[in-house]
Amino acid sequence: MFTGIVTDVGRLARIEDRNDGRVLRVLTAYEPETIDLGASITVDGICLTVTDKGAQTAAGNWFDVFVGKETLSVTDAGRWAENKRVNLERSLKIGDELGGHIVSGHVDGLAEIIGRTDLADQITFTFRVADDVAPFIAKKGSVALNGTSLTVNAVDGNTFSVHLIPHTVTVTNWGDNRVGDRVNIEVDPMARYAARLFETLSHKNSGN
Repeated sequence: MFTGIVTDVGRLARIEDRNDGRVLRVLTAYEPETIDLGASITVDGICLTVTDKGAQTAAGNWFDVFVGKETLSVTDAGRWAENKRVNLERSLKIGDELGGHIVSGHVDGLAEIIGRTDLADQITFTFRVADDVAPFIAKKGSVALNGTSLTVNAVDGNTFSVHLIPHTVTVTNWGDNRVGDRVNIEVDPMARYAARLFETLSHKNSGN
């Protein structure tokens, strides 16, 4: 479980493509001794399992994760290249502050950036999503984009916008994103629960 509050911006130091997926080596400020093998870390919003870790004097600390074919099919991880900056967040511990919203790290799909407006150190992004994702996005609701908990400013059909304050731009990789890029999106799980409840009640009432 995560909150969508980015705690480090890592960098992809090595990518190994295999028949069953990709192995990523991520440079990080996280101390290796604080990372357990098998621990979950979100990398640009994707919950991945740590398979190896270590420290390098020159390049910095690192950890390895594996991205399977199924995950590659629903995320943008298959297009990542070495030196890409990625948003990182470690899983919640009991007693941690819930600063964003509940995020699982299970990506629902991709959102395409169709607009970017810069104002001083702030950025407004406009996105387009698939029709099956759009119903779960609501004005003033929460959404996780590349692992960042953000508030939806406006919604129009299958497009929506978010506004990034200077602090968010500084502590994430969002400044790297341009129009035409696609990012990982995870909708607020509360929206899915509400939709499922509505579906169940509607089905029950139609049966009566």
